[in-house]
Amino acid sequence: MRNLMDILDLSVEEIGELIDTAEDIIADGKKYSEVCRGKKLATLFFEPSTRTRLSFEAAMYELGGHVLGFSSADSSSTTKGESLADTVRAVGCYADIIAMRHPKEGAPVVAARTAGVPVINAGDGGHCHPTQTLADLLTIHREKGSFENLTIGLCGDLMFGRTVHSLIHAMSRYQGVKFVLISPEELRVPDYILTDVLEPLGIPYRETRSLEESIPELDILYMTRVQKERFFNEEDYVRLKDTYILAPEKLRSAKKDLCIMHPLPRVNEISTAVDDDPRACYFKQVLNGKYMRMALIMKLLEVKV
Repeated sequence: MRNLMDILDLSVEEIGELIDTAEDIIADGKKYSEVCRGKKLATLFFEPSTRTRLSFEAAMYELGGHVLGFSSADSSSTTKGESLADTVRAVGCYADIIAMRHPKEGAPVVAARTAGVPVINAGDGGHCHPTQTLADLLTIHREKGSFENLTIGLCGDLMFGRTVHSLIHAMSRYQGVKFVLISPEELRVPDYILTDVLEPLGIPYRETRSLEESIPELDILYMTRVQKERFFNEEDYVRLKDTYILAPEKLRSAKKDLCIMHPLPRVNEISTAVDDDPRACYFKQVLNGKYMRMALIMKLLEVKV
């Protein structure tokens, strides 16, 4: 039995296989419509979510399975004092696979120890978000045709942005990748990402505060919102939340095949005027997330077409 806690739990070869499966689902979804017949997915979301939770549910329904679960910690017995381990062990008696989001880093690892069924980390605090990274990887692959020799700009909240951390880990395994890390000083990427991931692998990176100066060199621009829920001080959030706003005029110097990504939700860090730009790929990411979660559910449940 396998779980997915971190994107590095999957080898490069396995990611390639998931992408191949997702591409086949896109080409002919009907042949996958019954592969999870009789199987149940539990969505345990102790933290708010729209896209991730509904994406998992849509994925399981389109595979012919069923879904149960909750979308708020207030709906679970943890409000009565039940431990996370007990909650998940009980849910494992009802479901064949669990997708869990939790505000505390490492909570899905604790859950996986007692669940008795595969557990997927659907986001744990500011740590990582492996299934969003799968959506990101399919988007990059479909837009660029390869993961190699890309310059990737990551902009906004790089300190608490779990999607950023997961994407850096994933893309660091491919040749010729460079990172441009764009953030205010207070929201720099954590030092461990630099010292444990980028520097040991000799991956070129540059830290900067300027989005405008960086745009011309980028193949991918990955925007993120400044996350209010991660701040202890609302004054700091208000001061930093509008640091970067991507508008059409800032894209005049960008490459014609730039891929603009965002894990969503956005607040105002990407102007809605950018949505009609053919380089805007963030809603494609949403759809790609469903396909990759379908492929992942099949892999973890060991079902085949």
